Amino acid sequence: MEELSQMVRQVSREAGADLVGIASIERFAELPPEHSPLSIFPEARSVIVVGKRIVRGALRGVEEGTQFSNYDLYIGNWLGPFLSAAVFEVSACLENNRWEAVPLMNLPTEIPAMGIAVRPGQPEPNVLVDIEEAAVRAGLGEIGYCGLLLTPQFGPRQRVEAILTDAILEPDPILTEPVCDDCRECAQACPLSAISLKEQTNYTIAGKQTTVGRIDYSKCAICQNGARPNRYHKDAPADRTAAICTRTCVAHLSDSGRLQDTPRLPFRRREPWTLLPNDIWSLDRRRNTE
Repeated sequence: MEELSQMVRQVSREAGADLVGIASIERFAELPPEHSPLSIFPEARSVIVVGKRIVRGALRGVEEGTQFSNYDLYIGNWLGPFLSAAVFEVSACLENNRWEAVPLMNLPTEIPAMGIAVRPGQPEPNVLVDIEEAAVRAGLGEIGYCGLLLTPQFGPRQRVEAILTDAILEPDPILTEPVCDDCRECAQACPLSAISLKEQTNYTIAGKQTTVGRIDYSKCAICQNGARPNRYHKDAPADRTAAICTRTCVAHLSDSGRLQDTPRLPFRRREPWTLLPNDIWSLDRRRNTE
C-alpha cells in the first residue's frame, strides 16, 4: 500500500501536479447516492485529488482593471489540459499496475440530473462528486469563509480534479491547521454584499468543522468585478477566482504570511477598483455617446 501510494504521488508530481492528496473511501460515507463516488464506482477504495496552481500573475490584469482576457484564456485554454494530463498519467499508472482508475472532472454539483435511473435503487445520471470537498477529505485544504477551497500552498488559487480507484492507498491526514483566519475581508470587499458578514452555514466534511458565509449567488452572477459565468452550467455558481472577493482573499493570505507560496512583492499595491450595476450602466451610456 505504501509503495503504491508513493508511486501515485511521484507520478502526479512528475506529470506537473502541484498538489496531490489521497482519501480513503470511508471519508465519503455520509454523502447521498447522487453525490457519492461509490455510485460511480462501487468498488472504489481510495480517492486521489490532483491539483494545479493558478499562478498569481494570471490575476494581475484583473486586479489592475486593465486586462481581463488573460485570466479567461489562461484558465480556459491552458490550465485545464495540464491538469487533465496529470490526472491521465496517474490513472494510466494505476492501470499499469492492474488497478482500475476512474478520472473525474470538477463539474458543479448544481447541474441537475439529466437522465433516468437505469435500475431500481440507483441515482439518476449524472452523478456528480464535489471535487473541492473531496480535496478537503484528501487533506489538501479547507473550505474558507468565502466558500472556496483554500490550501496552505496557494490559498484559493488552484483547480482540482479527482481519480477513483479500487487500490487501497495510504490516506493523507485531514488538514488541522486552518488556512482561513475568519477575517471576512472577502465579504467586506464585495460591492454587492453577496457574502454575508453575519449569516453563515456550519457543516462537517469528514469530521472537519467548516464555516462558510451565506452567499447570494444570484448577485455573483451579475458581478462585474472579475467574476465569470460558470463555463459548465448557467445556473451553477459563477467562477469567482478573479473576482474582488477572492482577490482580496489572495492579498490577505499572502500579506499575513499564511501561505507557503508568497512572492517578494504584495499582491495588492493600490486601492482596489469596484463597479456596481449603476456604474456599468453609466459606462455603457458613456461609450454610446462618445
